[in-house]
Amino acid sequence: MTDTGNLAATGDATDVVLLTLDVNGERHEVITEPRRTLVDVLRHDLRLTGTHVGCEHGICGACTILVDDRPLRACLMFAAQAEGARIRTVESLSDGAELSDLQRSFSEHHGLQCGFCTPGFLMLAEGFLAERPEATKDEIREVVASNLCRCTGYQTIVEAIDGCAVARRCPKES
Repeated sequence: MTDTGNLAATGDATDVVLLTLDVNGERHEVITEPRRTLVDVLRHDLRLTGTHVGCEHGICGACTILVDDRPLRACLMFAAQAEGARIRTVESLSDGAELSDLQRSFSEHHGLQCGFCTPGFLMLAEGFLAERPEATKDEIREVVASNLCRCTGYQTIVEAIDGCAVARRCPKES
């Protein structure tokens, strides 16, 4: 790994580090500047463009991902901080051929309109439901208030997450 101490002292942007990132269950080696955000590395280096860039200040939640199973804003984290952690992006939700139960619930409940904020809401919900599978609609409503949506008014997003939570608690018998 390159010594990153020189960057602050010299301002030389040519200093880079070699990172090993665990993203969606796959190991990726990335050479990048220490100051690059995780969202930029995910989108530009790994081509995982499902994680959206909105405000770049951690306010909107469009870049929400899971880091060690906890929802975090990828625009507020340096990629170097994620080394050694398990990162999941929205691409991890489906197997490529079939949508996950959460994605299907968003579709069935019309929990998206333009779709820009949807990946952030999906990852926020995935992390929240893993921690609180018995969540009430009020708890879901409080959690989704941390992300911004300019299209849906949140009710359909709450219904989608609640619908998925209920289905996960009461799976249909095969």
